[in-house]
Amino acid sequence: MVYEAHFQAAVDSVKSEGRYRVFADLRRKRGDFPNAHLRTDNGVDRDIVVWCSNDYLGMGQNPIVLDAMHSALREVGAGAGGTRNIAGTTHYHVKLEAELADLHQKQAALLFTSGYIANEASLSTLARILPNCTYFSDGLNHASMIEGIRRSGGAKHIWRHNDLEHLEELLAATPVDASKVIALESVYSMDGDVAPLREVCDLADKYEALVYLDEVHAVGLYGQTGAGIAEREGLMDRIDIVNGTLGKAFGLMGGYVAADAVIIDAIRSYAPGFIFTTALAPVLAAGAVASISYVKQHNELRVLHQERALRLKTLLREANLPVMASDTHVVPLLVGDPVACKEVSDHLLNDYGIYVQPINYPTVAKGSERLRLTPSPLHDDAMMKELVTALCQVWERLGLLMRAA
Repeated sequence: MVYEAHFQAAVDSVKSEGRYRVFADLRRKRGDFPNAHLRTDNGVDRDIVVWCSNDYLGMGQNPIVLDAMHSALREVGAGAGGTRNIAGTTHYHVKLEAELADLHQKQAALLFTSGYIANEASLSTLARILPNCTYFSDGLNHASMIEGIRRSGGAKHIWRHNDLEHLEELLAATPVDASKVIALESVYSMDGDVAPLREVCDLADKYEALVYLDEVHAVGLYGQTGAGIAEREGLMDRIDIVNGTLGKAFGLMGGYVAADAVIIDAIRSYAPGFIFTTALAPVLAAGAVASISYVKQHNELRVLHQERALRLKTLLREANLPVMASDTHVVPLLVGDPVACKEVSDHLLNDYGIYVQPINYPTVAKGSERLRLTPSPLHDDAMMKELVTALCQVWERLGLLMRAA
């Protein structure tokens, strides 16, 4: 058997559908986000502006965060030394978990290497602990939640996105003695819409279900201290398990869950994705503590972030570009074809020095391919005007539909 031929066929299949991904070779400029360098094929750096980073507040460049990381590196060195169960727990990890628990007003928190792993490990573990566990998963939940539920082996129902009537129909048809977990996100990152969280909590109370909430695209960005949509809506005490990330608004790397101490202790004790994984480097934990502390105290960052997102949406609509309706900081621009989406991205990068990756299947449904723009407090009016001008010219050049969605 010629194994290589099968791998090549798999790659060729992705390419034939127009959704083959090419990674840009970037080098961020310290202290100058969202500006960066693009390394070209001839080895020469080009200046570009990044418009698709999930470093929503630019905290990956904040001097307070960098100083904390330099200090930790000098104090304890690079790696954690192993898994948390063997040699990898440091005071930085303990301090960060306490900071996260405080952020979400929970008794405890547990660190993972990413938000994906936190979701997959936690959700897959619940069914091993709860009798007759049944999951109720929103139809647009992230792949990490889908995978965690699948690996759990528990019963599952998928409720139509944000459809409360469908969710209640499924809950009512489930045996009373079954353990129930409603899994959803607060902010859906591709469309930018928000879950009807209060009503979901009401249904959870009515049918005695746990609420598992992914706040990955909301932590740092919503609520008076940045705890997320649950904080903004005054619902933190009604969320049983919250998942978050350190890799977006906090500008670093890692994920976590926060909940009552006994829930966290059970996940810590049973989840292979935690038990057998090397701990985050202490330098990352130290940076995260500094970042979370700073973001909690600076609500003006969130106010400016929302203003910047609204400003960009307004400019795109005024230019008659197909910006999709969004209730949040996410600014999706519909293209609707994978090949055209990649062409738009290539023209923006090569001709205008604007970096925004195409979003294609399986991240979004086929036919809804888009650019996902993520303005930050550091994207100024001049950058926005340059972006909109470039988009209009590329749209006209490629003959794409010019209309507001």
